[in-house]
Amino acid sequence: MNIVDSKVINTKYGLEMYLDLVKTIEVKELHSPTDIGPFYEIVLGVEYFLLRDRKYYDSERNYFRLRMSDDFNSITLKETDTESLFAVKTEHERDSTKLLIGQWLIKTNAFKEVICQLIQQKKIQNVQNEGDIQKALGTITFLEKLLELKIEDILTADVEERDN
Repeated sequence: MNIVDSKVINTKYGLEMYLDLVKTIEVKELHSPTDIGPFYEIVLGVEYFLLRDRKYYDSERNYFRLRMSDDFNSITLKETDTESLFAVKTEHERDSTKLLIGQWLIKTNAFKEVICQLIQQKKIQNVQNEGDIQKALGTITFLEKLLELKIEDILTADVEERDN
């Protein structure tokens, strides 16, 4: 790892330092379209170091949802109900977090490796019927689309607050 592979965001609580390491990216949930929710969704956790005044630091992991329509044409970022990457941040800090995702996270080797591992798991998954096959193929396509995301895709995406 190289320090240039990191990203830092200045918040009112201190500096958040993100590193390009596979262990810092977690896939908490992965959803396919249903009658209730007609979209693909992945809940990603990102670990970072919070550097505070007087050189105190601690690692934290926070999450966000990345939703994609079932036709793969629109993207939405959404706060999670707890431990949200966007929560308790000013509007400027939320914009910086969105930039972090668009300009850095989706381009990191760690993100790409985690998504590629998921694709491989889905490809070897034992499916029993035509419906499961179609669901698995759709999920694989969604994951492949995540690898193709561009900065503009994230920067133009809406950020929805969590449900109250």
